[in-house]
Amino acid sequence: MNLLLWILQAALAALFGAAGAMTSAQPKDKLEPKLPWTADFSTHTVRFIGLAELAGALGLILPAATGLVPILTPLAATGLALLMALAALTHLRRKESTAIVLNAVLLIAAAVIAWGRFGPHAL
Repeated sequence: MNLLLWILQAALAALFGAAGAMTSAQPKDKLEPKLPWTADFSTHTVRFIGLAELAGALGLILPAATGLVPILTPLAATGLALLMALAALTHLRRKESTAIVLNAVLLIAAAVIAWGRFGPHAL
C-alpha cells in the first residue's frame, strides 16, 4: 500500500507541479488558449490557483519524504481534492465534460492519498 501511495504522490506532484508552474508564471493572455477556464477568472485568482497547485505538489512529497510534519502530506492531498472538486464545478458550468473526467480522476487519486496517509497505518 505504501508503494502505491508513493507512486500516486509522485504522479500527482508532477502533474500539479507542472500545471501550477505554468498557471502561476505565464501571462493570463497566453494561458487562455490552453486553459479556457482562465478567461472566467481574474489574473490574481489564476495566479492563486497556480500557487495552490504548486504548494499541493510540494506538500505531497516533502513532508512525507523528510519526516518533518508528515501530517501535511494528507492535508495537501485533501486540499488538492477540494481544488479538483471546485475545478469540476467550473467545468460543469462551462459544459466542458472532458475536463470534468480528468478532475474526477485527479480528485479520486488525491482522496486515496489522503485516506492512505491519514489512516492508522499512515507513513
